[in-house]
Amino acid sequence: MQCKKCNAKLEVNRQCRRVRLKCRNCQQEYQIHEVAADLDAETEKLLEQYTCIIYD
Repeated sequence: MQCKKCNAKLEVNRQCRRVRLKCRNCQQEYQIHEVAADLDAETEKLLEQYTCIIYD
């Protein structure tokens, strides 16, 4: 999945109790609900690992 800001690749970033997508290039962070409609198959597969995603 690509960053909306700079088009670089986003990576799943897990921190303690939360999961975010973070850009490797510009460091922009996205909450899952912000990009849920745009998730690609690869990112969805990675997110399936987590039993609960907390929106804060």
